[in-house]
Amino acid sequence: MLAELTIRNLAVVENTQLHCNKGFHVLTGETGAGKSIIIDALSLIAGARGSAELVRYGCEKAEMEAMFELPKEHPVWAVMEKLGFVCEDGIIIIRREITAQGKSTSRINGQLVNLASLRDVGECLVNIHGQHEHQSLLKVDRHLQWLDAFGEGSISAVKARYQAAYDRFMALRREMRALEDKSKQALQMADLYRFQIEELKNAELKAGEDELLLEEKRKLGNAEKMFQNSADAYEQLYGNSKGISAIAKAIAKIEEITAHDKNALQPLLEQMQSAYYQLEDAAFQLRDYRDSIEFNPGRLEFIERRLDLISGLRRKYGDSVQDMLDYLHKIENELSLIENSDETLREMQAEAERQQLLLKDLGGQLSQLRRAAADQLAQLIEQELKGLHMERTRFYVQMESTGDKFTRDGLDQVEFLISPNPGEPLRPLHKIASGGELSRIMLGMKSIFARIDRIPVLVFDEVDTGVSGRAAQAIAVKLSHLSRHVQVFSITHLPQVACMADVHFEIRKAVDGERTFTRVEHLQETVRVEELARMLGGVEVTSTTLHHAEEMLQLASQKKQELAAS
Repeated sequence: MLAELTIRNLAVVENTQLHCNKGFHVLTGETGAGKSIIIDALSLIAGARGSAELVRYGCEKAEMEAMFELPKEHPVWAVMEKLGFVCEDGIIIIRREITAQGKSTSRINGQLVNLASLRDVGECLVNIHGQHEHQSLLKVDRHLQWLDAFGEGSISAVKARYQAAYDRFMALRREMRALEDKSKQALQMADLYRFQIEELKNAELKAGEDELLLEEKRKLGNAEKMFQNSADAYEQLYGNSKGISAIAKAIAKIEEITAHDKNALQPLLEQMQSAYYQLEDAAFQLRDYRDSIEFNPGRLEFIERRLDLISGLRRKYGDSVQDMLDYLHKIENELSLIENSDETLREMQAEAERQQLLLKDLGGQLSQLRRAAADQLAQLIEQELKGLHMERTRFYVQMESTGDKFTRDGLDQVEFLISPNPGEPLRPLHKIASGGELSRIMLGMKSIFARIDRIPVLVFDEVDTGVSGRAAQAIAVKLSHLSRHVQVFSITHLPQVACMADVHFEIRKAVDGERTFTRVEHLQETVRVEELARMLGGVEVTSTTLHHAEEMLQLASQKKQELAAS
């Protein structure tokens, strides 16, 4: 349940905190007092989009924080775990901030989350029925969604298989159309592809070949200069009376000196001997390199022709040999598709026919499951309507087949039909239902779905619009009964509804100086009588209206005891 809701600087609300309990909560107050702001705050907590216009004028940001307490077996914990949360205390704290620049940040148990993740969690926690949501009952294209949501337990598995088959069927149809369109143009490309494939294959290209050839060309083209330079370097090191020979003679002279004065020049002698051996090794390496240099005009001519060929192909097929090889692989596949398009098309057509048969079979199964769910839904709605003073109303879910016209939702068209009065035929809901009837039908459906979706908080924004008298009393009883299973919040202008609440909040607007404030007060028994009297009599609160209000609260208390005992 929602245990606590804090709102700061949201529209005309400066700072307010609601402490909530189990059961039925009502929010009352004059028109324009700001009751809908509480609904807006819960909507934002549940993941609705925010805007800078919601921030109180002159403030940097609006803040909303809600604390929910939930049992361990509630479905929201699976969603939380999927998002990476570890929760052991059964508490979820959601915090939402919207800046005056329109930037929004959201946190769940202190961890930043994006709006999509917040919405995934919020959908498991709060269901808000706005003033105009009952109008969705008038949209025939929504009726199938209502039916499938009701029968989800039996329908979802078959529907998932049907939709997977439908997606594959539609993908095949797109691929077949693309292949047919491509085949018309491809025949003209086939000869070009064959020529290009032959040209590239005849070239016998190898990845990186151009770089290796360029390196070899540089060596062969400069062989004479390289030979002469290495020969001259060797001669300088190992020539007659030069280089190493001179160093060897110098070493011999120093050796003679050390024979007479060993300590004086021994380190110098060892240093020169080391340099001598290193230079000698370098000279031998130069000699070997000189002897390895190849003079091969024929090879050089071959390399130049090969590079010219690669250069010509590069202008047509790619900037590098690897690009050309990639292009060759691509056009080989394209040509294969062209040459085998008829066979491929036949295979795809056969698979499409198999998918179509599967769709018919799964669509038929789906229709049967929906029919069973539709009959059960109609029966339950009629039972709910009996408790809402529409006991003689007949409700029916009409299903018509789309024939061979497949849709992603199946082969069914669904529409809700109603007969509010005995003797009248069933007719489409949108043609005959009044606003009050729609409100009660929606409340009845919400009561049914609350048992299925296990959302712990239901919010009704003036669900009693368009009703009065006994119908209003019936709605109040229904909301109170519903609150035995889930936590219910309702904005209402009807005292018949307000008196049945377990928790009563009054939303009051006040002006302090030049600023307007909305305050929320948790009404205790005495003040609650005065608020009910105001709702009964308008601005003037008399002893009669006060007495009437007290009597309403007493009767409501008795009715709630009866509901608790039933």
